[in-house]
Amino acid sequence: MGRWEPNARGRLAEAALELYVERGYEQTTVAEIAKRAGLTERTFFRHFADKREVLFSGSEALREHLVNAVAGAPDSAAPIAAVTAAFEEVGVLFQEDRERVLRRQSVISANAELRERELIKLAWWSAALADTLRRRGVADPAASLAAEAGVAAFKIAFERWVGGPGEPGLSQLIRESFGELKTVVAGG
Repeated sequence: MGRWEPNARGRLAEAALELYVERGYEQTTVAEIAKRAGLTERTFFRHFADKREVLFSGSEALREHLVNAVAGAPDSAAPIAAVTAAFEEVGVLFQEDRERVLRRQSVISANAELRERELIKLAWWSAALADTLRRRGVADPAASLAAEAGVAAFKIAFERWVGGPGEPGLSQLIRESFGELKTVVAGG
């Protein structure tokens, strides 16, 4: 592919993911990613701060999606119900791109630095959700608890989905995780 061809960012992201899966994250260089994408290192750095950011570049959009879903929930929705619905929407997005999500997760799971970054991303989502709940009038500690519990339920569902055959879908596993959370809290 020539440098003039469109979608440089997407080509770089796909090349990076392919190389991370083939060779390992630590063994892959930016130069190799750029070469595989048919671009230059300079172009890589126009799109990504470093090779780690290739894996986390969608985090901002997902955070915004979650925040918007919670903000747009009906006024009558309980905080945890708003958070559940938001994560179910993310589950649909992940399900639509399952193969790529699984490859990405395999790279993250194989590297301690990336696992740490993934946890930071989840904490960032939780803080954003708690802030959104507060703007909806939910007082603390309820806003923080709903956000943290939501992230925990999502994380458990995501791990089940990644480790399973893909069915049930991620949204269903998210609903089940939130159902289990309610059972645990109720003492059942």
